[in-house]
Amino acid sequence: MAETVELVAQPREAHGSRAAQRLRKKGLIPAVVYGHQEATIAVALPAEELARVIRHNVHIVDLKTDGKTGKALIREAQWDHLGKELLHVDFARVGADERVVVTVPIEVRGTAPGLTQGGVLDQPIHSIAVECPVVNVPDSVRVNVSELQLGQAIHVRDLHLPEGIKAMGDPDLVIVHVTLKAVEAAAAAAEAAESAEPEVIGRKAAAEEGEEEK
Repeated sequence: MAETVELVAQPREAHGSRAAQRLRKKGLIPAVVYGHQEATIAVALPAEELARVIRHNVHIVDLKTDGKTGKALIREAQWDHLGKELLHVDFARVGADERVVVTVPIEVRGTAPGLTQGGVLDQPIHSIAVECPVVNVPDSVRVNVSELQLGQAIHVRDLHLPEGIKAMGDPDLVIVHVTLKAVEAAAAAAEAAESAEPEVIGRKAAAEEGEEEK
């Protein structure tokens, strides 16, 4: 599970794009904190520290504002069009006894036996939304593929999650599966088509002969 991270925010009074640009030039990121029927406040936080926390998939932080510390969920982070510069962050206040929905990365572990059978490992999705207690947010969801044979798949419903954590979304969604290599799959399809063609022609010819005899 993720370690507790503390962030210290300072109040900001100026608003608007120009004020935000001035903050970012000073190495600060504008942010807002809202929720729990309390007033929404505008704050600023150190850019490097905040960006590092977000890139390490930290979702819940101990946020210190006006001398008070409370748990907050990083609800939304806005980046520039290149995804390099952090522009703005929204924090939602949460209680230690609450449950939240967060998106965490999927971590594939092991080697699938199906790879030695001419297969390739395909992972359609790389992250998943889970519902969990605020104090028990997982760093990632681990998926063990060490028993995955050719043609087999692991779905959302097959996940083994810690107690109190629930996967969200379609339970039939494929997370990872072992499929034939594209070239081999195409060759198999072509071979199947070729072997089927004489049979179809033969049935057609026999049918035509039957009609002539009538």
